[in-house]
Amino acid sequence: MDVSGLVWAGTLVALTAVLLVDLLIIGRRPHEPSVRESSLWVAFYVGLALIFGAGLWLTSGASAAGQFYTGWLTEYSLSVDNLFVFVIIMARFGVPRQYQQKVLLVGIVLALVMRGGFIAAGAALISQFSWVFYIFGAFLIYTAVNLARQGEPDEDEFSENVLIRWSRKALPISKDYDSAKLTTRVDGRRLFTPMLIVMIAIGTTDLIFALDSIPAIFGITQEPYLVFTANVFALMGLRQLYFLLGGLLDRLIYLSYGLAVVLGFIGVKLVLEALADNNLPFINGGEHVGWAPHIPIWLSLLVIIGTLGVATAASLIKSSRDRRRELADARR
Repeated sequence: MDVSGLVWAGTLVALTAVLLVDLLIIGRRPHEPSVRESSLWVAFYVGLALIFGAGLWLTSGASAAGQFYTGWLTEYSLSVDNLFVFVIIMARFGVPRQYQQKVLLVGIVLALVMRGGFIAAGAALISQFSWVFYIFGAFLIYTAVNLARQGEPDEDEFSENVLIRWSRKALPISKDYDSAKLTTRVDGRRLFTPMLIVMIAIGTTDLIFALDSIPAIFGITQEPYLVFTANVFALMGLRQLYFLLGGLLDRLIYLSYGLAVVLGFIGVKLVLEALADNNLPFINGGEHVGWAPHIPIWLSLLVIIGTLGVATAASLIKSSRDRRRELADARR
């Protein structure tokens, strides 16, 4: 793709405007959105992504649109997995529901900034060193194995990182929240509220997830414009999705396994593409034959949709059976 500076500027202005609307809504009226409100916002953001992909199809062709849709779906799925950790953080620090919107929005802004930096660094590395694909691929396969072993995170397994522990010891922290403020005054003394610790926890979590998501998207497309827009659209509406899914997150018990398969698939795809780009031979009967296959974008999209669909369906079926079993046991 040949993306001009004007297109980049227009995209950044438009996406920033949408983000500012979110900021104004929360700033004026911090609240817990209803299911209807959350549904409308999620539908709006998903619709924007679909329209943007259609625009790419008309202006840049089916390949660019396919790469965007595949990357967006992958990043969106990883963002849903982020919500599990956000739920744990909110519960662990007892964040009141009406103030959770601000926490989520700050987390999304931090994720955008971090991912933007990683995208720029990743694009620069890939343009200079094709062997970076091997590192990205190995990292994704390693992440996939760990994700499959650990399953969904649990509140009892959540451990505070070094930065959070240091902040608790070094900073004067009040016992109670003061709305969504980061500082408060107690007995004439200026203190930080627990909200600051929550923000630190969210920020460090965003950093960890950015390390997973950026190699994953580069395994689908190496076009910086598509990488950036897929990430932005995947994060937009995440705040409303958090409240829309609610208790449903607890029922998606196999989502981590589905994401593990997706990340493993993309990791293998990256390694194969690196082998093809480097023209490494395969010795077959004494002859050097180029062997690394190219996985087309339509197949990647099919694998990702199929895997996530099966994981979601299996999760809902399993949770429904468990709930019926619990009800039957309670009646006995």
